[in-house]
Amino acid sequence: MNKQYDLVLGTHNRKKGGELAALLAPYHFHLTTLADFPESLAVEETGTSFAENAALKASQQARHLERWVMGEDSGLSVDGLDGAPGVFSARYSGETATDESNNRHLLDQLGETPDSQRTAHYTCHIAVADPTGEIRLCCEATCRGKIRREEIGNAGFGYDPLFEIQEYHQTFGQLGDDVKSLLSHRAKAIRQLIPGLLQLARSGNWHNGL
Repeated sequence: MNKQYDLVLGTHNRKKGGELAALLAPYHFHLTTLADFPESLAVEETGTSFAENAALKASQQARHLERWVMGEDSGLSVDGLDGAPGVFSARYSGETATDESNNRHLLDQLGETPDSQRTAHYTCHIAVADPTGEIRLCCEATCRGKIRREEIGNAGFGYDPLFEIQEYHQTFGQLGDDVKSLLSHRAKAIRQLIPGLLQLARSGNWHNGL
């Protein structure tokens, strides 16, 4: 029987957790989120880049929980908005932002911006820390597309109903989880990460607690 490796994703976002858990399950990683740990920290995302925020989420939470933690920071950068919302993607419309309010704010900010300037990309940076808080792995991946003028589709979360994969002429909200698990920034980053994760796990040093 294959050993199962426990890994905590440093977020309370269960949708994001479910998306990544499905990608990692075939490799015997059991992914939980901070929603399963009432004692988890509230890590302040003070970094100026996705890489800095992912490392903060991983290292601080790992030391606190004494577990292997995967910190993930991702967001949307729109060319016509000089890269905004970027690291502020989750709270683009304010501290009490929701997916719906962020999408409305993005459309308002773009206004009548022509299609040629509505190109955008998602970025995902992942950092993995051991129970001492040391960052042991990191990777980054992107996915290019463009921003539609209205939301289409109910799948996914975040900006997915607005983010069109141009080769498919459909948004992630329309394409659904199966296609997203192949093309998304998060899926690409996880695929980069898996060989290193497996190497760490099989080294015999993968354990929870110090």
